[in-house]
Formats: sequence, C-alpha cells, structure tokens
Amino acid sequence: QVQLVESGGGLVQAGGSLRLSCAASGNIFSINDMGWYRQAPGKQRELVATISISGSTNYADSMKGRFTISRDNAKNTIYLQMNSLKPEDTAVYYCNARGWRDYYGMNYWGKGTLVTVSS
Repeated sequence: QVQLVESGGGLVQAGGSLRLSCAASGNIFSINDMGWYRQAPGKQRELVATISISGSTNYADSMKGRFTISRDNAKNTIYLQMNSLKPEDTAVYYCNARGWRDYYGMNYWGKGTLVTVSS
C-alpha cells in the first residue's frame, strides 16, 4: 500500500510562483512513475507532468516552460515548481503514483491540494 500526501497549495497572484510537494510513504519500492494532475471547477482532470524514478519527465503542452517537475528519491517526494502562474491554472492538484515490476498496474492518488491564482 502507498500513501500520497500533497502540500504547498494556496492563493497566489497572477505571475507569481508556487511549489507543490507530494510525499509518498508505505511500499515505496513498488513505485516508478509519479506525476501531477489537476482539475479545475467544471472541467475534467488533466495531466500536468510525470516523472520516472530515473528522472525522465513529460509535460502537458500548456505547462511546458512554466512548470517543472522534480523528484527526490531519498525523501520519497516529488515537487512541482510553478512559475508565471495564470488564473487558468486555478485547480485542485493531485499527486499520482504508478507501480512497476510486480506492482505494474497499481495506481495511487493523493487527496489533492488547492491552487488559486488571482488576477
């Protein structure tokens, strides 16, 4: 079993920056890819970025150049550095982790952290 806890959400003005954190605990060795997803009011959940245990990253096109995902395996934590924030970035941001090897197909989610960008 894996538990994911997000933190770092809050209110920020347009053009500002914010860093989200997601700490994983439990059966950590079962996890490979981790990532961030977000869901804005009235919209479907969408991919923000993913990162493998080796550091390979993938970003949604709308986030490229502004958001940076990183990973600290020693702390079992991933981060999302968000710069040049826009009101359109307002959403609940969810941490995700996927299993590998014997745990391939397992999928874990955090409870989410709210990011509000004011104009």
